[in-house]
Amino acid sequence: MVEKVEKVAEAAATETQKATAAGQQFVKEAMTKASTYGDQAFKEGVDKSLTALNELNAQSKRNLEAVVASVTAATKGAEAVSAQAVAYTKKAVEGQVEQARALSSARSVQEVVELQSAYAKSALESYVAEMNRFSETLSAAVKESFRPLNERATAVVETLQAVR
Repeated sequence: MVEKVEKVAEAAATETQKATAAGQQFVKEAMTKASTYGDQAFKEGVDKSLTALNELNAQSKRNLEAVVASVTAATKGAEAVSAQAVAYTKKAVEGQVEQARALSSARSVQEVVELQSAYAKSALESYVAEMNRFSETLSAAVKESFRPLNERATAVVETLQAVR
């Protein structure tokens, strides 16, 4: 009977060892799969993060380029407005000098009044015409300076809508 008990105990020990080995193998395989899935998920997360960072850098670069283009357009507009103002001022001063000469050669008070009235009318018409040109130049400069910024804003909105 002792022999039977020993055989049963030996058989039980063998079965326990087999079960333990099978359990260890199962745990090892499960851990390998979990590790593989974890590594894969981590790699995908890093790849997505790098892609997002690259896109963010590209967006930032395009935004900076738009700001530079906007400032460049605003500078050109300011130069155009300035040149226009200088030209008008020069023309106005020349007209005033010419008017002073005409007034100094007038022979009567009546002629002075007529010359001054005609000069005032032409100076006012010239001023109004110049202010219209100035407004057009300024409006065009503002539109041109905001164009790159508007294009970037539109692109960002389209990108955000595409992400949804």
